Amino acid sequence: MKNIVVLVSGSGTNLQRILDTIESGEIQNARVSLVVADRECYGLERAKNHHIENILIPRGKNFSSELSKVIPENTDVIVLAGFLSILKPEFCENWNGKIINIHPALLPKFGGKGMWGMNVHNAVIEAKEKESGATVHFVTPGIDEGQAILQKAFDVTENDTPETLAEKVHKIEYEIFPIAINKVLGN
Repeated sequence: MKNIVVLVSGSGTNLQRILDTIESGEIQNARVSLVVADRECYGLERAKNHHIENILIPRGKNFSSELSKVIPENTDVIVLAGFLSILKPEFCENWNGKIINIHPALLPKFGGKGMWGMNVHNAVIEAKEKESGATVHFVTPGIDEGQAILQKAFDVTENDTPETLAEKVHKIEYEIFPIAINKVLGN
């Protein structure tokens, strides 16, 4: 059984999707062994509701070192699922090739510092992009600079708003996240 640690900052909808796809067998031979949040959030409640060990480590300059202390050695992949804190380079290097993130755009476009949530969708609309989507990528010390594992795009229409883009991206995230996790786990 492969062990997945999930890092969350918000409502945990992508965490729930991961749990659902493990239960359905879409993600095979795996379990979420730990959920860590960097702030009080509903993602922790989701973990409790599924009887998964969960820890709150308040964000701050010691977050990565505190996180290093709680991640089990037998962790196969660390999944950032709506996780908003920046991990220290040393942490990323220690877990190189085992940390993945989902980003609400087609990287390398619209990535980097400040590019999260509605900021991304606003930027896509302002740039008059013809397509957007989501990217699952490896986490490296550079923000959103890791190699893409899986991307999926959709056409942006002239009627799209940041809110409609957010809805479309979320659907794609639900679709590609389990596939990317299976790929990283070697399933």
